[in-house]
Amino acid sequence: MSHRYCPECGFQNPESSNYCARCGALLVRDEPGVDTTMTFTPEAGELEPQDTLHEAGVTGPALVVRSGGGRAGEVFTPQGERTTIGRSPDCGIFLDDVTVSRRHAVLVERHGAYVIEDLGSLNGTYVNRRRIEEPAQLSDGDELQVGKYRLTFLAR
Repeated sequence: MSHRYCPECGFQNPESSNYCARCGALLVRDEPGVDTTMTFTPEAGELEPQDTLHEAGVTGPALVVRSGGGRAGEVFTPQGERTTIGRSPDCGIFLDDVTVSRRHAVLVERHGAYVIEDLGSLNGTYVNRRRIEEPAQLSDGDELQVGKYRLTFLAR
């Protein structure tokens, strides 16, 4: 019987498994010619956020890229009630990298507050280094991770 090793925890699973029996991670199969999202494991990064809103002349809520894809310092402002984040050019926040799903997450404005919701992405969406399973309310200074991108949410 052949086995597949989990890319997250290393657990040995039966070849027919799609998910790890120990940690639940997706066991990715390599299929040539299929455009899929690549697995990415979050790593610790720099802890001090760079507040570039004032320099950029942005007022109101924004996401500032802290690291990833050579886009540090880039500022995104939410557009309307729902702002999608993903690898698709149709997304309001377009992050063009294979570690980001086509429609990875959505930033939703509710009564002046913002929540982030994962849209079933392969690599998940993290708030303050914790993977979210349910929509998470964002506070000023929260760190988001989408694929290899680290972003800081600024409410001001």
